[in-house]
Order: sequence, then C-alpha cells, then structure tokens
Amino acid sequence: MKKMLRNKIESALKKIAPAGAGQLNFKNIVVEEPKDPAHGHLATNAAMVLAKPLGLKPRDLACKIIGFMDNSEGFIQSAEAAGPGFINFRLSLEWWTYALNEIRNKGSDYGRLEPGGQKVQVEYVSANPTGPLHVGHGRGAALGDCLARILAFTGRTVVREYYINDAGRQMRVLGQSVLIRLNELKGEETNFPGDHYQGRYIIDLAGELLNHPGELPANFWDLSKEEKIQWLSRWAGRRILDGIKNDLADFRAILDVWFSEQSLYDQNLVDEALASLRRGGHIYDQDGAVWFRSEPLGDDKNRVLIKSNGDKTYLAADVAYHRNKFRHGFDLVVDVWGADHHGYIPRMEAAVEALGYRREQLAVVLVQLVTLLRNGQPVSMSTRSGEFVTLREVLDEVGVDAARFMFLTRSHESALDFDLEVAKAKNRDNPVYYVQYVCARIFSLIQKADLKDGKPDLSLLTEPEEADLIRHLAGFPDTVESAARRLEPHLLTAWLTNAARLFHQYYGRHRLIEEKQPELTRARLALAAAVRLVTASGLNLLGVSAPEKM
Repeated sequence: MKKMLRNKIESALKKIAPAGAGQLNFKNIVVEEPKDPAHGHLATNAAMVLAKPLGLKPRDLACKIIGFMDNSEGFIQSAEAAGPGFINFRLSLEWWTYALNEIRNKGSDYGRLEPGGQKVQVEYVSANPTGPLHVGHGRGAALGDCLARILAFTGRTVVREYYINDAGRQMRVLGQSVLIRLNELKGEETNFPGDHYQGRYIIDLAGELLNHPGELPANFWDLSKEEKIQWLSRWAGRRILDGIKNDLADFRAILDVWFSEQSLYDQNLVDEALASLRRGGHIYDQDGAVWFRSEPLGDDKNRVLIKSNGDKTYLAADVAYHRNKFRHGFDLVVDVWGADHHGYIPRMEAAVEALGYRREQLAVVLVQLVTLLRNGQPVSMSTRSGEFVTLREVLDEVGVDAARFMFLTRSHESALDFDLEVAKAKNRDNPVYYVQYVCARIFSLIQKADLKDGKPDLSLLTEPEEADLIRHLAGFPDTVESAARRLEPHLLTAWLTNAARLFHQYYGRHRLIEEKQPELTRARLALAAAVRLVTASGLNLLGVSAPEKM
C-alpha cells in the first residue's frame, strides 16, 4: 500500500522536474498513516522535503504532485494538500478490492520478498555451556530466531549461529565444580567455593557419573586433580550443551551453526586476527601486555588483548570470532546480547573497523531483563536450578506458543514482565490466545458455512470495519519489512494484536454468515479467510502456531 503510493509520488516528481529528476533525493520521503484518521488513509511529506531543491513553495509543490499523479487504476479516491505542504490521501474501494485479491492470490507468500538481498548472520543466545538456559536466555532466543525468520522472509540470506564459549576459566570452574560434588557424593568432606557453580544440575551431573561409572575413563581416579578437572570440564560442557540444544529445539529456535570458541585457538585464528590488527597499526606493547588502540576508533579507552602473564583476554577471542564472521562474506552481522553487555559494543565496533570493515556492518541488539511473575507477584518456580528459573521450566508450565509470543510483546530495549498466569489464561487478557483465537474462529466459520463454489464479489464489502480490516492487512508487508530493517520483531507482534482486535470487533458487529444473502456471506468469508491467512503467516514468523481449534 505505502510502496504503491510512494512509487506514484516519485513518478509524479520526475514528471514535474524531468531535467533534474536524477538530482532529487527521495530517501527522506515518508508515506505513513496520519495520526488523525480524519486526515485520510495515508499522508506524505514529499512536497515539504523536495520543495527547496525544486525552487517551489511546499504547498505549491504538493498541488503539482497531486496533479501529476497517475490514478488510472482508480486507486486514489481523493488527494489534498494540507497544512504547510502535507498531502493527505484517501484510497478507493477499487484499491481495497485489489489489495484483498492480492492477498488471496499470493497466499502464504503475501509480503514475502524474493531471495537475493543482504547476506546476514544472526548470532543469538550463545550462553556459556556451564548451566541450563534460564528465562532471560529464552527472551534472547525468541528475539534472535524471530529476527532470522523475518529477515529471511524479506529476501535476506540468513545464517543462524550459536557461539559456544567453551574456552577459558569458566570451563575449568565447571570441571572443578563437578569434581567437588563427585567427591561429596562419595562421602568425602569438601569445601565448595562460593564462586563455583551452585545449581542442583551440578549435583545431578556428578550423580550421573557416580551411578554410571562406565562413563568415566578407566583410570579416572588415578589421574591428577588437574587432569580430572580437564576431563570433567569437557564432559560436563558437552552434556550441558546437549541440554541447551534440546531446549532450543523444543522452543523452535533454529540454529544452523554451532561455533566453538576453542576452535579459534585450535586453528590459530586468534593469533592471525591479532597479527592483522598489528599490521594495521592498531596494536601496541606496554608494560609486558599487548594493547588494542581502540580509543581513537570510538571506545572510551584502549583495551588489553594479551595480559602480561601471556593469557589472552575475552576481547582477543571476540576479535578473531568477528573477523571469521566477516570473512564468510556477511553484509551484516547481528549479535543478540544481554543488556549487561552494553559497554562492550564500542570496543567491538572499533575492532570491526580496525579489521577493515564498516562498523555499520555490525548490529548489536541488546535484550533487557525479564521479571517472572505469577498474578502480578515475583515468583521462584523451583529450587532445582539454584538461583535462576530455567527456560525448560517456563516451557513446561505455559507452552512454547505462549512463551515465544510473550517474550516478543515488547521492544527488546524495554524490561519485560512475564506473568505465568496470564500466559496460561484462555481469554483476551492472554495476548497469544487473543490472536490465535482469530485463526480458530475463522476456520470454524468457514467449515460451518455451506456455500457452493463461486468467486466472491468483494465490492459488497462496504462496511467501515471491513475497510479497516483490509487496510490493516494491506499494511502487513510494510510492517514485516520495517521489522526487518529496524531489527524490531515486536512491531509484528503489535500488528498481529491489532489485527485480532479489528477482526473481533468486526465479528461482534456483523454477521459473517447471512443465510439469506449467500453472496454477502461469500464476500465476508473471503475477507475472513484473508485475515486468517495473513495472521497465520505473521504467527509463523514469530515461531507460533495458528491452530484450527482451541
């Protein structure tokens, strides 16, 4: 809808200034729905943006644009200059009929763009394999997976990746935690350090080994303490990662690549990346350490890459990891991180630039915290996972559909209150139930109607609620593309909620099945079927099902 009107506006401007049309910058032209419905269906600022380069007053240019616009299809019912130079448009019944037929003809491909756009990598979750996923990881998983779905739907080539932090101190602490619990279960007195992993899952891992001693190396108890820790860190990391993979699969979070941090060291990629920075003059040595000269590139200070004791920092591995990403030819790399990583963004942008890429090729999406509630009160679901609530526990209680939808109801930049009782409710207070019920209700209506085959006469759809519904459906492609461009999937969740509201209002005010008016019934059910089709498509992009019965 907006794209159609924008094309007509640009064509009119080229007719107005044929000689200088190539010099006109259409980038800042906006076509949007006015805040006040009384001003029409759509409005544009085109005249105000381009009046100066064309040497005209905005209001005069607005009138010229209206006069030169092609309306041969009859899609524009009226156009008028308003205020300082806005143009307000009303669309005709011909347009709504065309838009509805477009949806019916394209089916589930309505709004989908042909492949061939950007090559994008979306990295998300990437939790350390030192414990199960918690509810905060669930929000990041829903966001990352939904972003990948939307980007692919809008023509981008997308690769989904999980970065396994399986190198460094945290893995040694994991192995040591399991060893201490293993010794405890054998009856030894131990002192469990406060900075080790406290969760019940560590005891479960130790118990598994004690109950199935065949999983241990035959000479395990003869190994040195350090050898035991190394073996246990690898074994426990694999078992925890298997659980993470199962949780994400059940959560419908698709991942194409599981990339090991350890492989960066095994393949010498960290040293190669640092050598690249040194060749570019971005590294210097000081006080026995190796430093990244990141401050001139926008960071608040320079950063250590190799400590004076020879240990490489997390940043060194992250530089190598992102260098590896871009060497695979991605136009855009999207990192979905927790909000606590905010301060890490400038140094990674500096690293990307130092490696020879544009910092705009890195997009970091920060996911704010989730507060779990029950009837409005903070809750602790169990003690099994220690001090945090696992994603698995949430899925077991509310289900995948409710969890994914609830995680995506608000902008990732805002904290989220997730009420378990609301997520389980079978009423309009539950946002996913409210939207899914549209699909089930329409399916039931279509099954109930006893109509012979025939082409619907869409010109019979003259009620204001019908125009509102069609206009909203016609905005689906724009919404999805905007969500992809802005990396904000909650725009789609809001669109679905509004679609549900419009349909439920329509259903409450008009009979969709009029036994004495079969042609009107056929037209209204055609509209309802289009609502179900686009709603189901939107839910699929969220990774949520569109049930036939509820």
